[in-house]
Amino acid sequence: MKKQISLEGKRILVTGGATGIGYATAAELRDGGAEVIIASRRAELLEKAASELGVSWMRLDITQEAELPRIVAEMEEKFGPIYGLVNNAGVQNNKDALIYTPEEIQAVFNTNVFGSIALTRVLAKRMIERGKGSIVFIASATVYMGMNRNLPYTGTKAALSGMCRALASELSPHGIRVNSVAPGWIDTDLVKESMARVPERRALVERRSMLGRFGLPQEVGMAVAFLLSDAASYITAAELKVDGGTTVSL
Repeated sequence: MKKQISLEGKRILVTGGATGIGYATAAELRDGGAEVIIASRRAELLEKAASELGVSWMRLDITQEAELPRIVAEMEEKFGPIYGLVNNAGVQNNKDALIYTPEEIQAVFNTNVFGSIALTRVLAKRMIERGKGSIVFIASATVYMGMNRNLPYTGTKAALSGMCRALASELSPHGIRVNSVAPGWIDTDLVKESMARVPERRALVERRSMLGRFGLPQEVGMAVAFLLSDAASYITAAELKVDGGTTVSL
């Protein structure tokens, strides 16, 4: 298994890779031997993160769908063929369900769903030409529970969860596996900000977790690395929960 779990020779793009789960995932992929490219909208954060991690970077706004074919072509020309994609870029907005504006809901879907799928479609076409590839979506444990003040985010992650299986069905004949990881509450800056807006939620999460704690970003990163590796060569259309048992706990 040591050989199969290695990511040597695999070039992997991680969106939203400058912070949080994306940053930790990039670190785990790098440690597994992968050539990692991190991407996001914020060039300054990217450059700093890439320097710390020792990986490559490129500015990428996944909501600019018309630009994606050109940017991906430039990326592969600069760094080489991309074997794996981690769709991690995402935004969140905590408000009561009935007071979101249509524009606020649309903004969350633009990044989390439409942007991620647009980038996936561009890269998948190139993977098909090479006859191999692996794609991982970062979904969410919120898909499996009802949670207040989280309507559009939950909707976007449920959409990705379903689309993952649809894509796996279509792309598997071309040697491309598609899976997702559903993190529970992971101790990132984004989650800390969310908890600050809903302070009572932290104690509730810690009580509900079977392991009695929040997860660590690197624990999600290791799950993603496994799914991208040849050790998961017979796994596709799967969603791996990394949630400390939260979604099935009483």
